Amino acid sequence: MGRTSRRKRSTTANRAIAAAAALILGGGGLVAVNVYASAGEGGSGSPPWQGRNAARQMSTIDCPDAGIALEDVPDRARPEVDRELAAMDTQITDAYRQFADRRERIARDPALAENAVLGPLRSKRTASLDRIGIAVERVAGDRPGDLEGLAGCSMRADDEDGQGGGQDGDGYGGDGGQDPTEGADAGQDGGQEGDGQGDGGQGQEGNGPEASDFVDIESVQPNVERPRNRRGASRGTFTTDCGRNENGKFNPDNVIAAPGVSNGAHHMHDYVGNQATDAFSSDDDLAGGESTCRNQGDRSTYYWPVLRQQNGQDENDVAADGGGKDQNTGEIQTPSQVTLKFVGSPAGKVTAMPRFLRIITGDAKAFTNGDANANASWSCTGFEDRQLADKYPICPEGSQVVRSFAFQSCWDGRNTDSANHRTHVAFAQDDGRCPAGFRAIPQLVQRIVYDVPPGPGFAVDSFPEQLHKPVTDHGDFINVFDEALMKKVVSCVNGGRKCR
Repeated sequence: MGRTSRRKRSTTANRAIAAAAALILGGGGLVAVNVYASAGEGGSGSPPWQGRNAARQMSTIDCPDAGIALEDVPDRARPEVDRELAAMDTQITDAYRQFADRRERIARDPALAENAVLGPLRSKRTASLDRIGIAVERVAGDRPGDLEGLAGCSMRADDEDGQGGGQDGDGYGGDGGQDPTEGADAGQDGGQEGDGQGDGGQGQEGNGPEASDFVDIESVQPNVERPRNRRGASRGTFTTDCGRNENGKFNPDNVIAAPGVSNGAHHMHDYVGNQATDAFSSDDDLAGGESTCRNQGDRSTYYWPVLRQQNGQDENDVAADGGGKDQNTGEIQTPSQVTLKFVGSPAGKVTAMPRFLRIITGDAKAFTNGDANANASWSCTGFEDRQLADKYPICPEGSQVVRSFAFQSCWDGRNTDSANHRTHVAFAQDDGRCPAGFRAIPQLVQRIVYDVPPGPGFAVDSFPEQLHKPVTDHGDFINVFDEALMKKVVSCVNGGRKCR
């Protein structure tokens, strides 16, 4: 969906005023959430809202991610399975809306959470999971195990232990050994206490983010460590220039995770590169699509959630799917800079990516899923030796917000996608080597920069129940390099050259 205009950027004086307002309001006007509801599965026996969770401030809905759990789905069953998984995302979105509309009543009557929200959601998820089981059984002869255990959801508090943002101060090292921005110390409090926001304050009418989701980057210690280059490392780079989405290509689809489903993401994406990308794009569509990349041999698709300024300005998607209908509001920000660079392996040479390889990095549901697949990295220009995994940075005057994505750099040598869109690729290990059975490919590293006023006044789009948490940031890539240009990428990276 295109923009009709681009508003003039703030002057220094306006930026200072906006920063002060953001600190007072906590980013778009933070309001207290005081919702008491079930933290259990809503099963039989004593009501799950009784006991130690009775006084918790419940702010969202937590459901098992069936998409990640289904690692082995036959190819012929995948279209139907993907449609049902997308339907389950919509079910959660609808249930969250029911919860948000009733939050004050639920605070007074916690049983309403089970009766009006969790119970109906569980019934819908049970039916979808049953259809998934039938689709797989029809092709494979057996149903996936324990689908029924994925049906139940719970209410949860924003600050509940074990959430996706919960870190021990060591970033995501278990997953991202090849990530040059790895090692983010997410356990920074950054002086956010005592700012007058209250413990449960949230913007966007209770949908987040909170003041506590932001941290002053100057309070963070340098924390970036990179694997040491070994003998024979591939030290070159290839940079492709595909613009900054100046032409305003947006949609809330996700052709990788929810092919054939409109609004499969429930949040808006920025697109650069291939202009034919939407939920219904086939490989042939992508091969023939126009590209914003300077080198037309690169028709790849690069996309990520938009970043919005919470400045009270309505965007032209305020009444649209992926926008206001999915609680993503505010003025979409065009990046001031986008860098798309392919780098080598510190442990050896790389091999060519297969055409139409699909990679998702990060997890759009990391707030409720946990950090197993999270890969968010936030920082500020001039401070990029300090990376944050689950906080937005507050940058000093003159510094800009930076989002970095370092994609998986190991490929299984066979598949361009997998049932859960993850297991066909992997991150390198801590020593830079690929896991057994995987081979190194050029690693896509994206760096996206924004000129936004200092202070907690911005957020990425997200699924509504993910509350716009920074840990949910993610990026998507489909390789549509032509054969000649991919050969050049590999040659440059393995030969130690810097190419464009």
